[in-house]
Amino acid sequence: MIQVAIMGHGVVGSGVCSILTTHKKKLYSAIGEEVYIKRILDLREFPDSPLADRFTKEFNDILTDVEIRVVAEVMGGIHPAYEFTAQLLKSGKSVVTSNKELVATHGAELLAIAKENNANYLFEASVGGGIPILRPMNQCLVANNVHEVAGILNGTTNFILTKMIDDGMEFDDALKLAQELGFAERNPAADVEGHDACRKICILASLASGKHVYPKGIHTEGITNISLNDVKYASSFNSVIKLIGDVKFLENGKLDIFVAPMIVNRHSQLANIDNEFNGIMVRGDCTDDVVFYGKGAGSLPTASAVVADIIDCCKHLKARKYLFWADSNNENVLPYNESVTAVYLRFSTNDKEASIAEVKDLFGDIVQLSITNESENEFAVVTKAMTIGEINDKLNQVKKSKLLSNIRIADL
Repeated sequence: MIQVAIMGHGVVGSGVCSILTTHKKKLYSAIGEEVYIKRILDLREFPDSPLADRFTKEFNDILTDVEIRVVAEVMGGIHPAYEFTAQLLKSGKSVVTSNKELVATHGAELLAIAKENNANYLFEASVGGGIPILRPMNQCLVANNVHEVAGILNGTTNFILTKMIDDGMEFDDALKLAQELGFAERNPAADVEGHDACRKICILASLASGKHVYPKGIHTEGITNISLNDVKYASSFNSVIKLIGDVKFLENGKLDIFVAPMIVNRHSQLANIDNEFNGIMVRGDCTDDVVFYGKGAGSLPTASAVVADIIDCCKHLKARKYLFWADSNNENVLPYNESVTAVYLRFSTNDKEASIAEVKDLFGDIVQLSITNESENEFAVVTKAMTIGEINDKLNQVKKSKLLSNIRIADL
């Protein structure tokens, strides 16, 4: 019997308890031993739980118990999750987590502590919830040189954009619906402003590059400024708008990494991933494009990934799994102004003909878009590819119209 503990009994933690107790036979067949929940850490009371006698409010009950070999940290946030995780790893216990904020902020340090103490620190559930992505990248695709990882990494924003695209809903109405259905938090800032997706693409970039990529300083845009007219113009370009986390591994060793709304051609495999689903595309030199698709959040999907890591740790109690990246100061991240892309631009103007001529003079070859019932005071174009710095310099020279939208064109 292998004894484990769970820190946190919220949405994910309760799901982990459920799977470990209802899937005992399946899990036993995977490792040949019973996985037994000895302790559950939470400050709240759960008197009606069938595991009520195993709850504790004292972290030391887990830390000092030599029989507990693996701990699931599903508390969320940085503190005290960071301090607890570091202490557990230093004591030789393996830790698994769904805490993307913690991994994105302290992953390199915690991996180093795990290595020093012959323990494992696994976090499959931190990216994509129940979608297997870190383990396939680290094992199944290890023979590939990865050129790019890009994906829809946040189910809340994808649900909102789907409602705008398919049902013609305004952003505020789609957000309200997402909150009513439980797809969005009461305070949705981390989702709609792109921070959640940024943490996830940083974890994927760290794994693929072997150096920690910190979210701080990574260009991050959300979807709060996307309008229905942007959705309509994108449709006229045979495309949809998706919030994409993207990292390209350039030949000079730099990472072109960002999170932003992007106009994605309908032929792309990512264009048809809708509602609360996530999709992650890995471009390798041997496999070409491989896409991982599924629910990126929720109690049981996320808990299934946490349990998978628990089982992996149980299999490797006496031998570390090689999952590691070195620390860095983001020196390998390409300055965002040097990122190359074509862009969609939407303007308002009182003189459309003169304004279009000015934009064409500044940007050269452009594709002018049109939609049904287009306003006489608005127009949209797609530029050719150039650096973000060049785009911004040219936009600063526009005098005859006002910029309303500036969205990257994806090559996915």
